[in-house]
Amino acid sequence: MRTIDRGQGTGNKCQSRVVGAGDGLVSWLVMRLPVRICSRWFAAAVVVCAAAGVQAQTSSSSTQTNTTEPVNAPYISVDPLANVRYDNRWDMSLGAAYDHMKAGPNLLQGANLGGLDFEASMWMTRHWAVEATDRTYVGTSGAAPNDANANGGPIKGPFIAEYFFGAGPEWLGPHNKHGALIAHVMAGGVYGNFQHSLLGKPASVVGFYPDQFAPAFIIGGHFDLNRSDHWVFRVTPDAVLTRYHINYSPFTTANDVNFAISVGMEYKFTKSKRSLRKENWVSGW
Repeated sequence: MRTIDRGQGTGNKCQSRVVGAGDGLVSWLVMRLPVRICSRWFAAAVVVCAAAGVQAQTSSSSTQTNTTEPVNAPYISVDPLANVRYDNRWDMSLGAAYDHMKAGPNLLQGANLGGLDFEASMWMTRHWAVEATDRTYVGTSGAAPNDANANGGPIKGPFIAEYFFGAGPEWLGPHNKHGALIAHVMAGGVYGNFQHSLLGKPASVVGFYPDQFAPAFIIGGHFDLNRSDHWVFRVTPDAVLTRYHINYSPFTTANDVNFAISVGMEYKFTKSKRSLRKENWVSGW
């Protein structure tokens, strides 16, 4: 075996041997560093593998969680018209009203009046009822040429009003839970207030009718749109017939046919029911 002396003399504190390749065992001092490095690499590899396993397990769990469909509460549909019936005995309605008329027999200018329309019905059978109405229309009207004003000028746009009252049969037509078509014919009267703003002058100076009661007829119906079992949105178009007279020459009577409409709400009193027995109301079936 060959040896190589790296130091000589008594003054050398340490000696090292280097063994040639294939000549014998390697000193522990030379192998110690590589063994430590290999052990650290092995430990790092174990940690990486463990971390990879945990990550894979977490990813699998997350995927499984995401693929699970959410559980929702059941949807409950509520129909506000489910309890709509046409078996109530009483109902009433109130609406904003419009009426077009002429305040005199020969006036060229018409009057556009506004007011309220109140109606109430008592249903006797499935299709027939007795209906009553109370209507008020107010506004201003054009006037015939005149010089009846206090300052010598003309009276312009005097105030007028009409107050209707009437009653008659009402018939329930096609209907379902969404709405109904209803027809009515009512007879009654009207009070026409035409001289309120004439400063004490007679109606003849502006070509108006005088203040008076007159017969009136109302022919039309309702377009009903149910909002619940109690509340109904109602549109009421009518033809309004009046028969006013004038107390000055030529002392004529005028038959006027005017258009009126109202829009409002109806309320049904559902606790009191109408009669539905055929033997009691044969003519109503």
